[in-house]
Amino acid sequence: MGHKAGYVSIVGNPNVGKSTLSNLLVGERLSIITSKAQTTRHRIFGILNSPDYQIVFSDTPGVLEPKYKLQEAMLKFSKSALADADAILYITDTIETPGKNSDFINEINKSDTPVLLAINKVDLSNQADLEQLVLQWKELVPKAEIFPISAIKKFNTDNLMARIMELMPESPPYFDKDALTDKPERFFVSEIIREKILLYYQKEIPYSVEVEVEEFKEGPEIVRIRAIIHVARESQKAIIIGHQGKALKKTGTEARKEIETFLGRKVFLELFVKVTKDWRDKDNFLRNFGYEL
Repeated sequence: MGHKAGYVSIVGNPNVGKSTLSNLLVGERLSIITSKAQTTRHRIFGILNSPDYQIVFSDTPGVLEPKYKLQEAMLKFSKSALADADAILYITDTIETPGKNSDFINEINKSDTPVLLAINKVDLSNQADLEQLVLQWKELVPKAEIFPISAIKKFNTDNLMARIMELMPESPPYFDKDALTDKPERFFVSEIIREKILLYYQKEIPYSVEVEVEEFKEGPEIVRIRAIIHVARESQKAIIIGHQGKALKKTGTEARKEIETFLGRKVFLELFVKVTKDWRDKDNFLRNFGYEL
């Protein structure tokens, strides 16, 4: 049998564990994971290689009704992922109501692509409720093959992976065999900083923030990084910096440690906070931050 290669699009609503599962399947931590919705904003490729196959997993933003242009761009990433996949992996969980976002489910039903539907977090459910959920989803997405899983406990994820492998077509690899992702290092640096903001700040702050890596200089001993944290309003800038700069310092310290682990080198990290009014609704800023409009 020849070499297999293909694209798997991971889609679903916010907070069902898409990034956790994506990272588990790829074996690398490429997507940021927090308990907050809308953590993933971009479409991120994670590439799994072996001598016999290459599987390109596409982790997409959670599907939601857009309230501003940023969310419209995020929804576009999710919809485009349906068009060019060899398999669609739809993630739900035992908590959310089946059929949420029916428009997106209709798009999946119209697609000719094979659909695997993973019901995540089965460790939080019981057998009777799970059986009921499986029946409901069979009715909603008749062509889907259903896999009850727990990404956290690694339950049934091997069987899911085996089925993904079977669905991949024979093809030469799409990327170099040593490639892990299609994104550059500086993209992951900005995502790590954004993750710390998601973890350490409350309410609307994380959703009003975008991180721009302005400088990424690699020296023989150290990588020098300067990043700008863009916020939508003046009051948010004060919260990000905190009393005597303590909040920003904590964010910077934690981000630097993780960036050093990710790059495998020493890092000098400088963070600045800038008010970029209403950036989430401005085309030029969204394009600059890598969103397709």
